[in-house]
Amino acid sequence: MSAYRILLVEDEESLSSMVKLNLELEGYHVVLAIDGHMALDKFRNQAFDLAILDVMLPELDGFAVCQTVRLEGNKTPILFLSAKGTGKDKIEGLKLGGDDYLAKPFDLEELLLRVSKLIIRHDSGQKHLSEQDDYSFGPNYVNFLHFTIKDKEGVQHEISKKEIMLLKLLIQREGEVVSREEILEKVWGYDVFPSTRTIDNYILAFRKYFEPDSRQPIYFHSVRGVGYRFTAPSLEKSF
Repeated sequence: MSAYRILLVEDEESLSSMVKLNLELEGYHVVLAIDGHMALDKFRNQAFDLAILDVMLPELDGFAVCQTVRLEGNKTPILFLSAKGTGKDKIEGLKLGGDDYLAKPFDLEELLLRVSKLIIRHDSGQKHLSEQDDYSFGPNYVNFLHFTIKDKEGVQHEISKKEIMLLKLLIQREGEVVSREEILEKVWGYDVFPSTRTIDNYILAFRKYFEPDSRQPIYFHSVRGVGYRFTAPSLEKSF
């Protein structure tokens, strides 16, 4: 059986070398990344059984990396490592899609134990990872895995990956205003910036699909000069 593959994202060279060495002594194959952009590239082009992700990375932090890969449908288990060890920080990391959170400084044996448990759980739980593959609100339905929706009339449509990513971002942040800048970074990436009018057009399309009256939206709201907010009555949510 081939070795489990771990993506280690850490910009502190001495710590990265120490963790990599000890993981390799445990029999894991370790791939390194030193910043958020490199991490995203590795996630998109290689398969891993686990990612160990530092939070405080240059340019693109670990929370942003995690949220982006989850929006793209990548379900690789993520273990955050961070000097930011407050309860609030841990909750934020888990809300964004992390599976575990270990504060620095940490005990090496504890790290190895957590790595082992996450990989075992991921191996045994593959059949139970569909709970976040879809979402219903009102008469509407979104399947993030298959890029399909059912509109207010019950008609099924195939939509683009970018549309699915935008829907998922807004739904995951339900009730919060998501800025245009964050949408461009998380959905389109730092290197490809479309016109903000593109986002407006996507929102207009969502309203046509999902809103009872697209001129008086109850789900997809524009916040002038800031961004967009998705809201749905709590009793309707199924995610």
